[in-house]
Amino acid sequence: MKMSKQFPLNALRVFEAVARLGSFTKAGEELGMTQTAVSYQVKLIEENVGEPLFLRRPRQISLTDVGQRMAPRVTEAFEMLQEAVSNARGDIDSALLISSTPTFASQWLARNIGSFQLAHPNIAVRLTTSDSLTDFSREPADLAIRSGGGVWPGLDTHPLMRVEFSPMLSPALAATIGGVHEPRDLLKLRIIDAGDPWWPMWFKAAGVADPDLEGRPHSRLGAQTFEARAAVAGQGVAILTPEFYPDDVALGRLYQPFDLRCSDGCDYWLAYPHARRNTPKIRIFRDWILGELCPPQFLQANSA
Repeated sequence: MKMSKQFPLNALRVFEAVARLGSFTKAGEELGMTQTAVSYQVKLIEENVGEPLFLRRPRQISLTDVGQRMAPRVTEAFEMLQEAVSNARGDIDSALLISSTPTFASQWLARNIGSFQLAHPNIAVRLTTSDSLTDFSREPADLAIRSGGGVWPGLDTHPLMRVEFSPMLSPALAATIGGVHEPRDLLKLRIIDAGDPWWPMWFKAAGVADPDLEGRPHSRLGAQTFEARAAVAGQGVAILTPEFYPDDVALGRLYQPFDLRCSDGCDYWLAYPHARRNTPKIRIFRDWILGELCPPQFLQANSA
């Protein structure tokens, strides 16, 4: 009882919702409370802390410095409480919401997720795709698969796949110019998305100092997987991650004319909030995907 007087949990819960949503009204809708009740609970926690937590302006609120320091800790505390209750219930029989980049989702995850579901039929997997970084405080995702350097504040991250890139095209397209024998031969063909920053990096590494990519169309197809489909159709040369297209290579629809591969340091990582690291469904998926992708090889490649 003494702890409940020192820490008004209901008021803290309201504060967390208002800070996360940036609105008294939206917090009330989420919690099933009137705006008046939300305001009262916020005032209660401010009196308890002894400092204002929000700056109130017409049609807008923002956190004070004290509120900004307090909000992430309160959110983490409630996530830990939720995790403790879930663990006590043995609650893994629930949906696992994964947010992934479109290319990783279509070229690796969709092909392999069946083995996870066979091993864990009590976990329903839901997949969303986006190139934006997941904001776990505002989005319902349990974990995310992202491309980058792997350092994101408040998140636990694990390396999944080293991303390397190289030009790939259909053998039929290469035959139209008598074959691709040296890197400069690629410039005789249409370059799919000449504005992709991977292209100048690769040509420089290949010793082609003046590829003149600026004068070519900078079309964007939205995801690497779409550029690969265009390359399979013979519409040009795409710069791709070869590990994603073994079936197309095996069937003769794509080939990689040069062994040279480059990397820009943005690799694939698994990420989730540190406070939820022991949630059963997250732990189970983490162990499965790390086992599937053999990250020790990734780490060895990164340290080379």
